[in-house]
Amino acid sequence: MAARRKYLFAAIPLSIISMALFTKWWYVAVVDGPTDIFKGFPLPFVCSGWHTSLSLQIFIAPFLFNVAVYLMCWLLILQVLKAPLQRMAAIWRRTLGIGLWALAILVMLAVGFLASNPDNIYRFRRTYEMEIRATGYQFIWEKEPRPWDEDEK
Repeated sequence: MAARRKYLFAAIPLSIISMALFTKWWYVAVVDGPTDIFKGFPLPFVCSGWHTSLSLQIFIAPFLFNVAVYLMCWLLILQVLKAPLQRMAAIWRRTLGIGLWALAILVMLAVGFLASNPDNIYRFRRTYEMEIRATGYQFIWEKEPRPWDEDEK
Protein backbone atom coordinates (compact mmCIF):
# COMPACT_ATOMS: atom_id res chain seq x y z
CA MET A 1 0.00 0.00 0.00
CA ALA A 2 2.83 2.43 0.82
CA ALA A 3 4.46 1.80 -2.57
CA ARG A 4 1.22 2.68 -4.37
CA ARG A 5 0.93 5.86 -2.34
CA LYS A 6 4.51 6.78 -3.35
CA TYR A 7 3.70 6.38 -7.03
CA LEU A 8 0.51 8.38 -6.69
CA PHE A 9 2.41 11.06 -4.75
CA ALA A 10 4.83 11.34 -7.72
CA ALA A 11 2.21 10.96 -10.47
CA ILE A 12 0.02 13.85 -9.29
CA PRO A 13 2.57 16.65 -9.79
CA LEU A 14 3.83 15.06 -13.01
CA SER A 15 0.25 15.04 -14.33
CA ILE A 16 -0.31 18.68 -13.41
CA ILE A 17 2.96 19.80 -14.98
CA SER A 18 2.51 17.78 -18.17
CA MET A 19 -1.09 19.00 -18.64
CA ALA A 20 0.19 22.57 -18.51
CA LEU A 21 3.24 22.03 -20.72
CA PHE A 22 1.79 19.88 -23.50
CA THR A 23 -1.62 20.13 -25.11
CA LYS A 24 -3.49 19.57 -28.32
CA TRP A 25 -5.24 22.38 -30.16
CA TRP A 26 -8.38 21.90 -32.19
CA TYR A 27 -9.48 24.43 -34.81
CA VAL A 28 -13.23 23.93 -35.01
CA ALA A 29 -16.29 25.43 -36.62
CA VAL A 30 -19.07 25.52 -34.08
CA VAL A 31 -22.53 24.83 -35.52
CA ASP A 32 -24.38 28.17 -35.43
CA GLY A 33 -21.35 29.81 -33.86
CA PRO A 34 -17.88 31.16 -34.62
CA THR A 35 -14.75 29.24 -35.51
CA ASP A 36 -12.48 28.91 -32.53
CA ILE A 37 -9.44 27.15 -31.10
CA PHE A 38 -10.20 24.59 -28.41
CA LYS A 39 -7.43 23.14 -26.26
CA GLY A 40 -7.01 19.95 -24.32
CA PHE A 41 -5.60 16.47 -24.67
CA PRO A 42 -7.05 13.90 -25.28
CA LEU A 43 -10.39 15.79 -25.24
CA PRO A 44 -10.85 19.53 -25.81
CA PHE A 45 -11.99 21.18 -22.58
CA VAL A 46 -11.28 24.92 -22.90
CA CYS A 47 -11.88 27.62 -25.50
CA SER A 48 -12.28 31.36 -25.54
CA GLY A 49 -15.46 32.90 -24.20
CA TRP A 50 -17.61 34.33 -26.95
CA HIS A 51 -19.48 36.80 -24.78
CA THR A 52 -16.49 38.99 -23.79
CA SER A 53 -12.77 39.19 -24.42
CA LEU A 54 -10.25 37.51 -22.10
CA SER A 55 -12.84 35.02 -20.87
CA LEU A 56 -12.84 31.26 -21.24
CA GLN A 57 -15.38 28.48 -21.60
CA ILE A 58 -14.28 25.54 -19.47
CA PHE A 59 -15.96 22.13 -19.72
CA ILE A 60 -15.69 20.03 -16.55
CA ALA A 61 -16.39 16.46 -17.82
CA PRO A 62 -13.68 16.46 -20.53
CA PHE A 63 -11.26 18.12 -18.08
CA LEU A 64 -11.81 15.39 -15.48
CA PHE A 65 -11.38 12.70 -18.15
CA ASN A 66 -8.10 14.34 -19.27
CA VAL A 67 -6.83 14.46 -15.67
CA ALA A 68 -7.62 10.75 -15.27
CA VAL A 69 -5.81 9.90 -18.53
CA TYR A 70 -2.71 11.88 -17.57
CA LEU A 71 -2.70 10.36 -14.08
CA MET A 72 -3.03 6.80 -15.42
CA CYS A 73 -0.27 7.37 -17.98
CA TRP A 74 2.13 8.69 -15.34
CA LEU A 75 1.28 5.83 -12.99
CA LEU A 76 2.05 3.39 -15.80
CA ILE A 77 5.34 5.15 -16.65
CA LEU A 78 6.39 5.17 -13.00
CA GLN A 79 5.52 1.48 -12.67
CA VAL A 80 7.67 0.67 -15.70
CA LEU A 81 10.53 2.74 -14.26
CA LYS A 82 10.15 1.15 -10.83
CA ALA A 83 13.57 -0.54 -10.71
CA PRO A 84 15.66 2.48 -11.80
CA LEU A 85 13.73 4.74 -9.43
CA GLN A 86 14.35 2.43 -6.49
CA ARG A 87 18.10 2.42 -7.17
CA MET A 88 18.14 6.22 -7.04
CA ALA A 89 19.47 7.53 -3.74
CA ALA A 90 16.82 8.58 -1.24
CA ILE A 91 18.10 12.16 -1.08
CA TRP A 92 17.73 12.55 -4.85
CA ARG A 93 14.23 11.07 -4.80
CA ARG A 94 13.23 13.46 -2.00
CA THR A 95 14.78 16.48 -3.75
CA LEU A 96 13.13 15.56 -7.04
CA GLY A 97 9.78 15.09 -5.29
CA ILE A 98 9.99 18.48 -3.56
CA GLY A 99 10.96 20.15 -6.83
CA LEU A 100 8.09 18.51 -8.72
CA TRP A 101 5.56 19.53 -6.07
CA ALA A 102 6.91 23.10 -6.00
CA LEU A 103 6.59 23.39 -9.78
CA ALA A 104 3.13 21.79 -9.72
CA ILE A 105 1.98 24.28 -7.08
CA LEU A 106 3.24 27.18 -9.21
CA VAL A 107 1.36 25.78 -12.22
CA MET A 108 -1.81 25.39 -10.14
CA LEU A 109 -1.51 28.98 -8.88
CA ALA A 110 -1.14 30.29 -12.45
CA VAL A 111 -4.09 28.22 -13.69
CA GLY A 112 -6.11 29.26 -10.64
CA PHE A 113 -5.42 32.90 -11.47
CA LEU A 114 -6.72 32.39 -15.03
CA ALA A 115 -9.69 30.35 -13.85
CA SER A 116 -10.73 32.97 -11.28
CA ASN A 117 -11.84 35.42 -13.96
CA PRO A 118 -15.50 36.14 -13.10
CA ASP A 119 -16.36 36.26 -16.82
CA ASN A 120 -15.40 32.61 -17.38
CA ILE A 121 -18.20 30.20 -18.19
CA TYR A 122 -18.13 26.75 -16.58
CA ARG A 123 -20.27 23.97 -18.02
CA PHE A 124 -20.31 20.27 -17.34
CA ARG A 125 -20.03 19.52 -21.06
CA ARG A 126 -20.44 21.25 -24.42
CA THR A 127 -24.00 22.10 -25.36
CA TYR A 128 -23.31 22.50 -29.07
CA GLU A 129 -21.94 20.50 -31.99
CA MET A 130 -18.68 21.34 -33.72
CA GLU A 131 -16.84 20.38 -36.89
CA ILE A 132 -13.10 19.82 -36.51
CA ARG A 133 -11.15 21.56 -39.27
CA ALA A 134 -7.56 21.10 -38.09
CA THR A 135 -5.67 19.76 -35.07
CA GLY A 136 -2.14 19.85 -33.81
CA TYR A 137 0.03 19.54 -30.74
CA GLN A 138 1.67 22.37 -28.91
CA PHE A 139 4.04 23.00 -26.02
CA ILE A 140 3.27 25.99 -23.83
CA TRP A 141 6.22 28.01 -25.17
CA GLU A 142 5.24 27.60 -28.83
CA LYS A 143 3.42 30.27 -30.78
CA GLU A 144 -0.37 30.13 -30.84
CA PRO A 145 -1.55 28.21 -33.94
CA ARG A 146 -3.34 30.18 -36.64
CA PRO A 147 -4.80 27.62 -39.06
CA TRP A 148 -7.32 30.13 -40.41
CA ASP A 149 -4.43 31.98 -42.12
CA GLU A 150 -3.92 28.86 -44.25
CA ASP A 151 -7.66 28.81 -45.13
CA GLU A 152 -7.43 32.32 -46.61
CA LYS A 153 -4.57 31.47 -49.01
